[in-house]
Amino acid sequence: MLHTEEISIEQLVLHKVGNKSQEEGIRFAAAPMKVDDAVQSLLLQYFLSPFKSEEYYHLAHESDIFLNEVYAYVSQIFDQPETFYERSVNLARHLYEVSTHPKIKSGELYVVRLRDCNVDGEQVDAVGLFKSESKEVFLKVYPTSDSFQIEYEDGININKLDKGCLIFNTERENGYLVSVVDNVRQSGEAMYWRDNFLNIAQRRDTFHQTEQCLDMCKQFVTERLPENFNVDKVDQADILNKSVAFFKENAEFSFDDFANQVIQQPEVIQSFKKYREEYEEDRDLKIDEQFEISAPAVKKQAKIFKSVIKLDKNFHIYVHGNRQLIEKGYDDDRDMNYYRIFFKEES
Repeated sequence: MLHTEEISIEQLVLHKVGNKSQEEGIRFAAAPMKVDDAVQSLLLQYFLSPFKSEEYYHLAHESDIFLNEVYAYVSQIFDQPETFYERSVNLARHLYEVSTHPKIKSGELYVVRLRDCNVDGEQVDAVGLFKSESKEVFLKVYPTSDSFQIEYEDGININKLDKGCLIFNTERENGYLVSVVDNVRQSGEAMYWRDNFLNIAQRRDTFHQTEQCLDMCKQFVTERLPENFNVDKVDQADILNKSVAFFKENAEFSFDDFANQVIQQPEVIQSFKKYREEYEEDRDLKIDEQFEISAPAVKKQAKIFKSVIKLDKNFHIYVHGNRQLIEKGYDDDRDMNYYRIFFKEES
């Protein structure tokens, strides 16, 4: 977890980076900026407040980490702070080179050297890379002698950072410890920040293990289980609920304990073990037999474990608890399926 109370800005420079496919070019600042305490406080709020997740990454490269441009330039900043400006120019040029999708917006790139970052109990320096792409209209009201005057101008909302990353000066041999914000990452053009500019890979820690294991369980229950076994939507919902409950109620994950308590049936457990091997091979990762469960990862993944049964376009049934209180049947007269639900109270 990142604690921001003591973080301060050591160096700051801002460059304007356009879209290369639109030939918008780059506008380099002549030198780093100097800001007063009030502006620094606002900038730190703008830069750091979005970093709430405990999901971390490393800078990566398919053949050699030293060929990752961001890794090379940031390493030089850490080793030789006097080269900060030159390396910031290199970073801006690199961002411009990968900004080729026609929908990528031009924006300001802030390169920042930060001091006294407390991350997971370790006090380290960091390099922050932040890009603002979205502008908003702000009204400015001025009092006059007998009334008021209203003007407007475009500006940046300090509560809405578009893209950012913090590269902490630790775990250097693995590509540093990296935290990322990308508020428009779902669109196709947005992935350039993570994949093409930063080139990051998820850090293999308890968060990653928990997240991947929950995703594997979800995929098995929703895709593989109905293919190989006679299970209905209620059974699937029941196993999904039990899966999330297991992760919420235990401090450590044990593959055998999970299989015996949640999956239960021997033939289904064998299928689950085989699916795990396929999942690991397809994604080139390894899920340990045992690991400490990350509560933040469970909270994040639980949001997509929606145990919902959709019935035509008329009804949605949300299954949260006891499997025995819902029954499925078939009405011959109406030639339709039905569910029978038992409950004591309604609200």
